[in-house]
Amino acid sequence: MVTIDDVRRHALSLPRTTEGLVRDSVKFRIRSIVYAAISPDETIMGFGYPRDERDDLVASDPSKFLPPLKSDERFQWVRVRLAAIDEDEMRELVTDAWRMCVPKKVAAAYDEFGTETPPV
Repeated sequence: MVTIDDVRRHALSLPRTTEGLVRDSVKFRIRSIVYAAISPDETIMGFGYPRDERDDLVASDPSKFLPPLKSDERFQWVRVRLAAIDEDEMRELVTDAWRMCVPKKVAAAYDEFGTETPPV
C-alpha cells in the first residue's frame, strides 16, 4: 500500500514541485497548477490525467480508479485508491501528471539527467 509519505517523497523529488495544504488536502503543484493531491483521510490520490482518456482509465479497473469529484470534472483529473496501487504505479502516475504541468524541456532534462538541468 502506498502512503502519503511515499507520494510526498516522490513528488518533491520532481523539479519545480511545491507542497501545500488546501482544505486539509495535501497538494503538489507547479506554480499554481496542482498535479497531484491527497485526500484529508489519506486514502485517495487525485492526479492530472487527460480528460479524453479518463473514462477508459476508470472503466479499466473501477475498484482502483475513480472519476473526479463533480467539482473537478472540468479539470484534467482522475482519482485512485492508494491501497490499490504499489509504489511503482504511484511513481508512474505522479510523474506523468507532473509532465503535464512542466515545460517540455524540463521534462526532457528530468528524463535524461534526473534533474531540471544537466550536470556541469
